Amino acid sequence: MKPKVYIETTIPSYLAARPTRDLIVAAHQEITRLWWLEQRDKFNLFISRLVINEAGSGDREASKERLRLLHGIAELEVSDEVASLAELLIARSAVPPRAVTDAAHIAVAAVHAMDFLMTWNCNHLANAMMATQIRQVCDDAGYKCPVICTPEELLEE
Repeated sequence: MKPKVYIETTIPSYLAARPTRDLIVAAHQEITRLWWLEQRDKFNLFISRLVINEAGSGDREASKERLRLLHGIAELEVSDEVASLAELLIARSAVPPRAVTDAAHIAVAAVHAMDFLMTWNCNHLANAMMATQIRQVCDDAGYKCPVICTPEELLEE
């Protein structure tokens, strides 16, 4: 059985973004493209309405491309159970109060038993300083926290 990956909004955003001169962002874009082209078929991909809503906002042409990239990916329900876990992540200070959507992404992935949550959001998601507390809150609530990682961490040779 293929591992399950929840695709957070930064992934289609990097895929659809125009090339940049910022070396770090350009490297992230290239790694994301490489993973998308060469690795994604090794995983079962999932998104949520949160991802669709975020991807559909902003520049019209870019949002159209982001939504095109997401077309056909299975959508997970954002249930009351998800909302409760997201609230708990914030209440227990695992995620800052201003990062409600980030807490919801974690909750969707945990409630639906994803193996990985893939993101380039290293402020509130793929952040080693926050990982232990995020895992602890999920565990205490009875959920297995997915591995929160960047595409680079899911590249295989």
